[in-house]
Amino acid sequence: MKMHKNWWEINPETLVDTPFLAVYEDRIRLNIERLIKSVDGDVQKLRPHVKTHKSGEILELFKKYNINKVKCATIAEAELCAMHQIPDVLLAYQPVGLKKERWISLIQKYPSIYFSTLVDNIDSARELNDAAWKSNCVLNVYVDLNVGMNRTGFRFSDDWTSLMHHIGLLHNLHLLGVHIYDGHLKGSIEERMDTASKSFTVINEKVQEFQRHLNYELKMVAGGSNTFPFYSNQKKVECSPGTFVFWDANYQTNLPEQEFEPAAVLVGSVISKPTENTFCIDIGYKAVASENPINKRIVILNDDNLFALSHSEEHLIVENRGENHYSIGDLIYALPYHVCPTCALYDSVQVVNSKHQIYDEWRVAARSRKINI
Repeated sequence: MKMHKNWWEINPETLVDTPFLAVYEDRIRLNIERLIKSVDGDVQKLRPHVKTHKSGEILELFKKYNINKVKCATIAEAELCAMHQIPDVLLAYQPVGLKKERWISLIQKYPSIYFSTLVDNIDSARELNDAAWKSNCVLNVYVDLNVGMNRTGFRFSDDWTSLMHHIGLLHNLHLLGVHIYDGHLKGSIEERMDTASKSFTVINEKVQEFQRHLNYELKMVAGGSNTFPFYSNQKKVECSPGTFVFWDANYQTNLPEQEFEPAAVLVGSVISKPTENTFCIDIGYKAVASENPINKRIVILNDDNLFALSHSEEHLIVENRGENHYSIGDLIYALPYHVCPTCALYDSVQVVNSKHQIYDEWRVAARSRKINI
């Protein structure tokens, strides 16, 4: 099948075996530049989440743009950041059980990195404090606040300043501030901004009041992609979007106010034509995040008349409701609906340049649960 030249098409002479995830470096750079523009060039307001890409090469790109603070969710992600000498690394995941010891081991291995993590209850804070005391170190912590997502955190409508006070009495913990994640907020930009504003106003007032008793200023790390437009306009708040680097079909549809470009594309092949109007491609649910319904897993770029019917481990059955003809071996290009867990399915990504050539391969190094520690 002859296709028109589109931004996602790759020079066939540089192709690798399908399925694979291709990333487009010029678009990644464009997205980073647009992120910086969104905060009027103040890169100190940015603490991007690395969960989307999990790649050392993108961390190096961040540094080239003077983005020197990041957020992560796993010890492996934090270790990758340290290996690439990101100066300031926040583990946005409360260390419990063996994670406490792994966290302290990482900090001890990389003493030049400024590490911090989260706590959301006094028992976990005390356990972390005890572990730090035994290791003769002081750990930096933020109080994680629950603003309605009900996943982690201390409810912001309750007396969380008491928790901050008790943490302040623990000699081996250093309280840095508060952390807010509101990934549950959906709807229009106006609805998201309004809801975020209501909780943030309450939290900010309490933070300002509490820090009057301290001899230093508390920090606030807040939001993800969906509320980035709100927090990017708040003073002295660090923003933590992550998906911007690759973007995906979900946010392209539901966050239209943000002008990031899709920069990661799934490439598959037609491997069979079981009926007259259907064909099978090799983008199974081991190749794309599949937590959503069948109609929200990929958006096929080749043709608007192709619709996913069924999905299994190595197969995706597509119905062709249009007039275009597809042959076995034809390539299918698709945007993942949710790029973050899709990227974590691949050991590496294929890097495409402005000439539509695959010219490099980047390891998704932190998809592993463990790198060294």
